Amino acid sequence: MSNVATRLLSLILLLQSRSSWKAAELASELNVSERTIHRYMLMLDEMGIPLYSERGPYGGFSLVRGYKLPPLLFTAEEATVLYMGANLVREVWGRTYEDAVTAVTAKLDNVLPDDLRQEVARARHSLVVGGLTARDYRPWEATIHKLRQCIGDRRCALLSYRAFARQDDTDRVVEPYALTLQWGLWYLVGFCHLRQALRTFRVDRIQEIRPLEEHFSMPRDFSVREYLERTMFEPNYRVVVHLESGAAFEVRERHGHWMDVTGHDDGSITTRFGVASLDWATGWVLSYGAQAKALDPPELVTRVREAAEGALSRYPETTLRSA
Repeated sequence: MSNVATRLLSLILLLQSRSSWKAAELASELNVSERTIHRYMLMLDEMGIPLYSERGPYGGFSLVRGYKLPPLLFTAEEATVLYMGANLVREVWGRTYEDAVTAVTAKLDNVLPDDLRQEVARARHSLVVGGLTARDYRPWEATIHKLRQCIGDRRCALLSYRAFARQDDTDRVVEPYALTLQWGLWYLVGFCHLRQALRTFRVDRIQEIRPLEEHFSMPRDFSVREYLERTMFEPNYRVVVHLESGAAFEVRERHGHWMDVTGHDDGSITTRFGVASLDWATGWVLSYGAQAKALDPPELVTRVREAAEGALSRYPETTLRSA
């Protein structure tokens, strides 16, 4: 029935678009038979849609002059998409679009008939999306809001930024191109005047932001999506790790969707995956303790061994004996 409802709505919109349509033309537009078009016309007539038809070579179907479709008319699936889309925006953007989300859902509640609203409510309760961000970004909502304004106005911004593994901040004038949510974390893509190159900044490492009066023009041939795929998604290292059977199930469950996993007869597995940096891979291997052994690349093996030796050095043998 949903396909019929969609076609009836499309039929009304077609009839509104010009003064007269032949059955063959409507059938071609909707990819149905002329017989089906006549059946749809009877259905519209029963629904109270004011139709006019005229026989003959110059005849056709038309809406009574002056009739207009109500500004909002949705199927249950379409209304569900709008509600869930609004909720996703709230989940991702937080207070930045809070008022807009509240307004659009209130408007939908106001125009949808009761039976349709109940059907949509059932769908919303059974289709729930959450946890898109890896951390609570409410402390940075003001920063995200200012960045969004600078991006829209093409205005430069002065950032006080704390890079990874550094305790001091650096001031950077940045041309903000786009905000992106990757792996549950917000990033800013822009041209950094300090480095004279494109850079990606983690939003939660921005200590302060001040919009500037200086404007910029983004290069016409620049694609944020292509830049992200090239810099954030292309791995610099191919990692190979062997895990004992005790850790195999957890790794398959938690990471099997993006790692290449090879099983062995004894229940152990060998995983292969790409990473941009060995920092995360080192911590990941160590998190499984004696259950994991890094095999490749050699730099990762060295890092894991040095990290393990460093951790062991914090526990002198005398301490271990007394314990």
